Amino acid sequence: MIAIGSDHGGYELKEKVKKHLEEKGFSVKDVGCHSKESCDYPVFGHAAAKEVASGACESGIVICTTGIGISISANKIKGVRCALCSDTLSAKMTRLHNNANMLALGAGIVGDNLAMSIVDTFLETAFSGEERHQRRNDLIEEDL
Repeated sequence: MIAIGSDHGGYELKEKVKKHLEEKGFSVKDVGCHSKESCDYPVFGHAAAKEVASGACESGIVICTTGIGISISANKIKGVRCALCSDTLSAKMTRLHNNANMLALGAGIVGDNLAMSIVDTFLETAFSGEERHQRRNDLIEEDL
């Protein structure tokens, strides 16, 4: 199951990504928003991230106009590593090295075709499991 959420600025792309995922056979939990009416991105960034952190969803995708605010919001939830990606190489590397469990997209930054390629790359790439990357991920998760 993949959690997906957006604010009004990411609503249209969220709907397209959701359809793309469902056509590929993924189950999707849409935590909102559900229209282009103005709303607050932290509400939906937190909601999607909580689904991932709880284990209810294996991964998550969040979308706002730039992807910045909603990724910051998602990363406030313990256990979430949300990466803002605007290209496929970043999507690949954040999975390989950082074991990111959430992807953030900027609807005003990436077009539909690129967004779908980023989503596919993110979901198709597994964490490398290399010791040096695991060590670094453990350091990220430490309470400071």
